Amino acid sequence: MNTINTQWFTQWMRLCAASLLREEERLTELDRQIGDGDHGTNITRGFTQVENALADSEWNSLCEGLTLVAKTLMTHVGGASGPLYGTGFLRGGRALAQNSDCPDSEAITVLYEAIAEGISQRGNASAGDKTMLDAWLPAAQIARELASQGKNVNEVLQAAAHAAQRGAALTEGMKALKGRASYLGERSIGHVDPGAVSSAIIIMQAARAAADD
Repeated sequence: MNTINTQWFTQWMRLCAASLLREEERLTELDRQIGDGDHGTNITRGFTQVENALADSEWNSLCEGLTLVAKTLMTHVGGASGPLYGTGFLRGGRALAQNSDCPDSEAITVLYEAIAEGISQRGNASAGDKTMLDAWLPAAQIARELASQGKNVNEVLQAAAHAAQRGAALTEGMKALKGRASYLGERSIGHVDPGAVSSAIIIMQAARAAADD
């Protein structure tokens, strides 16, 4: 039985809503240090709405689910995060629709690579710019590496989650080159990027959802 299916996706988004709610205060404090101080509130509200939208709407495929999530995040998450996450999930849905027959490990690779590409293009950001991309890119890269080695989907998801956590932690030593944090210049060094942290949380929940299956 395929693990990467609509049941897994529903559980992933449910876990995201719960985990981000638990981390709301920490994310807000991180954003207060180098941004507007509203990332925790915004991302929590967005994924709460995502959980409700998935429960209240009719959708029958991962592509439809990801598209619904993208539109919900764009509507309910303020600042730059809504469009960035929204674009990422929208691209992810399209990519999975074009690769609907690939194995689960490959599906995760396709999904994460598409999300990272969408975020990069929408935000005009690259690795090392101290953004959420610094969590998504290492997750996508290790997923591609392990999937090509024939690792199973749980191994791919777990490795991607740990890579995202490491990537988020590494933003502490980076100078912000994008977003409001970039206004601080050198003073942004020494602070972890809140978008990278929330992305790492989201990626970790994908692994948890598969482990719960």
